[in-house]
Amino acid sequence: MKELTKTKVTVRLRKAEDRKEWYIYLESYPVQVIGKKSPQRIREYLNRSVTTVDFDKKRVARTTETSVSYKPKRNDNGIIICKSDHDIETMLYADAIRKLRQKEYDNAELYSELDTIQAEQKEKSQENFIKYFEAVVKKRHKNSSTSIIINWERSIEFLKDFAGETIVFSQIDFKFCEDFKSFLLTAKRGGNKDGILSQNTASTYFSVFKAALKQAFIDGYFTTDISAKIKSIPSQETRREYLTIEELNSLVETPCENDVLKRAALFSALTGLRHSDIQKLKWNEISYEGNQPRINFTQKKTKGVEYMPISQQALEICGEPKSPKDLVFENLTNPSWINRPLKNWVAKAGINKNITFHCFRHTFATLQLSNGTDIYTVSKMLGHTNVKTTQVYAKVIDEKKNKAAEAIQLKSLKN
Repeated sequence: MKELTKTKVTVRLRKAEDRKEWYIYLESYPVQVIGKKSPQRIREYLNRSVTTVDFDKKRVARTTETSVSYKPKRNDNGIIICKSDHDIETMLYADAIRKLRQKEYDNAELYSELDTIQAEQKEKSQENFIKYFEAVVKKRHKNSSTSIIINWERSIEFLKDFAGETIVFSQIDFKFCEDFKSFLLTAKRGGNKDGILSQNTASTYFSVFKAALKQAFIDGYFTTDISAKIKSIPSQETRREYLTIEELNSLVETPCENDVLKRAALFSALTGLRHSDIQKLKWNEISYEGNQPRINFTQKKTKGVEYMPISQQALEICGEPKSPKDLVFENLTNPSWINRPLKNWVAKAGINKNITFHCFRHTFATLQLSNGTDIYTVSKMLGHTNVKTTQVYAKVIDEKKNKAAEAIQLKSLKN
């Protein structure tokens, strides 16, 4: 941002050489003059003079070999004090001219600064939003989880599909955003997948787009916060699949072709940990508080530092302790590589449900609430930053209660 020069205009006096009279002039400094590198001092004589100036004998202005001059006294408003009524009127006139000049300088500087801001804004409005969007991902999410980064990158890809590789900021208005929203709601999933994006996926990508718009407003690319004016795509409540305690025990008794997968899945059901947190869990993160085993770790998704007590069964699933820096569930692969052995294992156990690894976390939450653990404790154990996220599981419990209410049926009491 350009720094203002803060020009100040002051009423000054110059002594006439041959008589007791002082000429009045305005001095303006510093003034930027075209063609001059350094700021200039500008003097403007007002064709007025005074003879009855009241000088301050305690404040020396200039000393020569033959004389000493003093600074004039000024009142609280900075106006030079004179003794005669005529000179007082003259000094009031001089101060009025000073105010006029000061206002001119102030306005000139403000308009110059405004011109600079407008020029910078115009330049920014012609930059490529796609390039900015990609830079935000690298800067804002360099330490985020893989799933968050993928959502940001996928949002950019769909934006490119919608409007091309180059989208200048000046193109983006309310209509552009609404059109992109409509595009997402009918966009094909891409890759080898058939069908269109689910509403929840479209909602996620549009929320990412809005977050990028918000950051662009903060960084000065927009003069108004356009993200606050556009409505999000509402998310639809999805069914959270989970396992009953009987189904979990069936899985315990059923062999799995991938032993570390079986142990990690059951560990998730006993602790509620995500796959990403289990995958990076090390032995030095497992400790005891008295006789209570616990894990201390930083959640990969939320970056929250957590400690969690775990059961003896969960500890036993971890196996024999190894070196502190070793992974507890060594060779646990990414979710995409465990889908097939996981589905085979679930099918062999006779369970007819669409179970993914994340369902074991859902199972933990549902069983905890079913057994009377309060929702705030469950929310904390899951590492949720907002208890509203946990309330999804509470609705599952309410459905079970409603079904339970109809479970006992007596014969008609009308007879």
